Amino acid sequence: MATTNLSLVAHLMRRAGFGATRDDLEQLAEQSYEELVEDLLHPERFPEVADDIAIRYWLELNNPDSVEPWNTHWLYRMVNTERPLEEKMALFWHHVFATSVGKSEHGPSSRTQIELFRRNAVSDMRTILVDLAKDPAMIHWLDNSENHRDQPNENWGRELLELFSMGVGNYSEEDIKMASRAFTGWTFIQPIPLDPYGRYPSEFVYREDDHDDSEKTFLGHTGRFNGEDIIDIVVNQPATARFIARHLYNFFVADEPQVPSWNDIPPRDPEAVEALCDAYFESDGDIRVVLRVLFNSDFFKEARFAKVKSPTELVAGTIKLAGKHAFPEPTLHAAPAATSLMGQHLMTPPTVEGWHTGREWIDCGTLAERVNFAVNELGDQTLPGIQAIIDRLASEGGPLTPEEFVDHTLDLVGPMTVESHTREALLDYANSGGNLSFDTHPDREESSARVTRMVQFIVASVEYQFG
Repeated sequence: MATTNLSLVAHLMRRAGFGATRDDLEQLAEQSYEELVEDLLHPERFPEVADDIAIRYWLELNNPDSVEPWNTHWLYRMVNTERPLEEKMALFWHHVFATSVGKSEHGPSSRTQIELFRRNAVSDMRTILVDLAKDPAMIHWLDNSENHRDQPNENWGRELLELFSMGVGNYSEEDIKMASRAFTGWTFIQPIPLDPYGRYPSEFVYREDDHDDSEKTFLGHTGRFNGEDIIDIVVNQPATARFIARHLYNFFVADEPQVPSWNDIPPRDPEAVEALCDAYFESDGDIRVVLRVLFNSDFFKEARFAKVKSPTELVAGTIKLAGKHAFPEPTLHAAPAATSLMGQHLMTPPTVEGWHTGREWIDCGTLAERVNFAVNELGDQTLPGIQAIIDRLASEGGPLTPEEFVDHTLDLVGPMTVESHTREALLDYANSGGNLSFDTHPDREESSARVTRMVQFIVASVEYQFG
């Protein structure tokens, strides 16, 4: 049976998911790399997270007006899912098609949109954009409910082209006007009154009597276009392939400049982006196919620790390392607050542009929040994840030298590689206690505390900020 290098498996699971426990990594490494990728790309092969358990534990999820408990629920899914790429792609689409509940104050529609992203995790670009154009949260967010035959509103039409598909510089103002006219009549209704039971999901409706059915010219094509016709044209544009390819590269491979600069700054790896563009056109915009090319590429495999973790990635990955929250617990409610303090409030992106990524995740304030969260989360030696590391170190047989203590712990936390100055700092701590021994009960108690502290030092390092 083919096996896969453990470090490569860990890299894949950090990028295509939110990390994995050491036991899981070793089990996954028994497969070939290509088999692992196919399992990730086919989430339907695995059971969904049992939401009924979460709803029984967290009664707040039964409140239709609530939003923050559903952020807790989403992080719970990220940590516990057997379909990691499905949740990772939901986060990806949430960033690309940024929509904030802050405008609508309508929690059910925001939750429904996340379900849309989850459902279309590895769908094709046309399906994703059509579903998005019919999504009540997006319609309200970009004012398409105010886009009428006799009084067009260009907000959705503009952002569809500028931030959701083609990027600045690849269309004209006239194209925006024509796209907006094509989407007149696309709106939503609230099927149940707000009183007395609160908010319930809105529903898409198409009002033919409010649609501009006149002839339109869009990106060189002429016809009596409706919204789906516009999307058909958009998804076949080279600019759309490049735009989505660069987003995928930025999210899964290595940090790119911020989106507004893409028209002026070339991609970090033009050949990689071109390979993803080719896959896009060869598959008619099938995101599953594009991701297959990406994950199997050398440029992906060689890009280890080349990305700053987003707050959500850092929080979910740290919780997973701790081995906490296999079941819904009240303490998990602190996790969304932590991502917010680090600069990523789920379901509330700052603008339609989404979040600025890469090194812009980190400043003096957010770095302190990131380090404090990880250190505090992993400070209890009774945690399942910490106990697993302690047990593995104890099973090495015989005392570990300070060098072995550092290297083995780095391997179990990651596997991680660190800069020489970081390793020297870890060695200073390891040397202060001498060899690590588990021979007697007092030895084990002392060594368990030292291992816990070593893990805390590792997650406080600069290197832990990268995934």
